[in-house]
Amino acid sequence: MIGVDERNSSTGPRSDVLPLRIGEQRARLAVLVPSTNTVVEAEYIAMAPRGVTLHSGRMMVPAPSVASDDDTTRLLADVREGVPTALRSVMTCRPDRVLLGMSAPTFYGGVAGAEAYEADIAQRAGVPAIAGSTACTLALRALGARRIAVLSPYRPVNDRQVRAYFTDAGFEIADYHTLLCTSAHQIAEVGEEAIAPAVARLAQARPDAIVQVGTNLWFAALAVELESRLDIPVVAINTATLWAGLRATGITDRVEGAGRLLAEH
Repeated sequence: MIGVDERNSSTGPRSDVLPLRIGEQRARLAVLVPSTNTVVEAEYIAMAPRGVTLHSGRMMVPAPSVASDDDTTRLLADVREGVPTALRSVMTCRPDRVLLGMSAPTFYGGVAGAEAYEADIAQRAGVPAIAGSTACTLALRALGARRIAVLSPYRPVNDRQVRAYFTDAGFEIADYHTLLCTSAHQIAEVGEEAIAPAVARLAQARPDAIVQVGTNLWFAALAVELESRLDIPVVAINTATLWAGLRATGITDRVEGAGRLLAEH
């Protein structure tokens, strides 16, 4: 488990993985996530410092296909339409902030589009919201990256928006690789044997950092390994979004084992 000290694992239960006691909760973060997503919550929980709890509102996605641009557009519309209901439910736990655990919609319309999307959700929620697109920008800037390479699971309709967003945010895109997944479920089924070689090829463009989009791709733990192996910052969108949410909420803990971003910034 990322961030957990295993040295005393043979001595009995450890306080870092036991349930919190009264008064130990330091922050509550709401997470908006599509109903097809099986990755966001698990990756956030694995990286969250003790005392930070995560609470999900899920948007109904009745048609998970993204086999075409039309299918992808329909899925994004379902996600957007599901936000009010998911938000209304999760806000009853009185979270400090909302993390947007869906990726593609937050890249549409460039930087202005992302800011407007965050502002709309924040207005509905009554607390600040952080989009994955904004979080990736903040993370890349914290790491000193200007020239980047991008890993995506998307179809062309989304990739055009991702490219346009990062360009609008002031980054040079040195290379871009898409896995061309055909369903929301398939994104979570892509294995290391496909992801690791793709990231290695992106590294050949010698970017300042590699950034991954698509919150249902299992990547946070693999990114840590690839970052060490390739000696280049590798930013997973789920890591970036959690990091941005923590720092904006005043949680400054350095999380070891989760990559340079959470360990050093």
